[in-house]
Amino acid sequence: MKRKLVSVLLCTAMVATMAVGCGSSDDSASDDSAQTEDTTGDEEEPADDNGDLIKVGIINNDPNESGYRTANDKDLKETFTEENGYDASFAYSLKNDEQITAAQKFIQDGVDYLLLSAADTAGWDSVLQDAADAGIQVILFDRTIDADESLYAASIVSDMDKEGQTAVDWLDSQGLDEYNIIHIQGVMGSAAQQGRTGALQDKVDSTDNWNIVTQQTAEWNAEKAQQIVQSVIDAGQSFNVIYAENDDMAKGAVAALDKANMSHGVDGDVIVMGFDCNKWALEELLAGNWNYDGQCNPFQASYIEEVINTLEAGDEVAEKTIIMEEKGFDATTITQEDVDQYGI
Repeated sequence: MKRKLVSVLLCTAMVATMAVGCGSSDDSASDDSAQTEDTTGDEEEPADDNGDLIKVGIINNDPNESGYRTANDKDLKETFTEENGYDASFAYSLKNDEQITAAQKFIQDGVDYLLLSAADTAGWDSVLQDAADAGIQVILFDRTIDADESLYAASIVSDMDKEGQTAVDWLDSQGLDEYNIIHIQGVMGSAAQQGRTGALQDKVDSTDNWNIVTQQTAEWNAEKAQQIVQSVIDAGQSFNVIYAENDDMAKGAVAALDKANMSHGVDGDVIVMGFDCNKWALEELLAGNWNYDGQCNPFQASYIEEVINTLEAGDEVAEKTIIMEEKGFDATTITQEDVDQYGI
């Protein structure tokens, strides 16, 4: 039975160097390999000599990708500290092959646990088998992967399919005569992109009055999203919905609407939808400038630590898959209390 975690849901952007994944920014992806960071900050690891610290390798998407990713990275760094009994190293990339290279290095370094938020759902079987052969426990966080469950100890993730379905159900409830949608996708192949795209695509494929005007990836980036919407406006194509797969891209889309003096939000001509629940995005809902924002909970570190504690005690993890509890917010019903409680 899946355990539903109480969601404090928030979504925000992070701090790091390379590039990786639930939102994104242009200045972050120039290196050829994932950047690795040792949070102990020491040239040597004295506490490790006594076997006192649990050695953890953490592979994540680029902290600069979005507000969500920033909050996720911060949560992990505040939990997996030397004071809490960990020797933690971090690697960041938006590219699967770079993440796999980082995982192989962590395996060679002999970490006790490999924590993974995969850039892409595919391609992980071999390296996870290498981890298993080395006696290293793998814990997935934030995103699922296409791999046999025997290759990881636990999965603490958002239900991206449900996030997409909740958003599409809300949009359907608006009862438009016709839905002409600009669909701005995240990084292709990521679990977030697949889940948020899947529900919309299924609805469009099965419903006569739902149409995709354009469907392009902006790779979680606001500027790229603005360019996509601007190109549609310049081409004179009609649309009344922007379905952006994260808040930053919704923000970029709105910048294009404002430039063209097109009304949006509550009582506007264009419905604006985002995901992640950055506090500033929820404030846009509260002001009536946007219409919908879907939650994505970045605070997974305490649940990961609980799994590690269970495994360190020699016990079996009771629930292999832990799903973060999430919902969607409507501009017509959101309150300041919601913004304060759920905004990241």
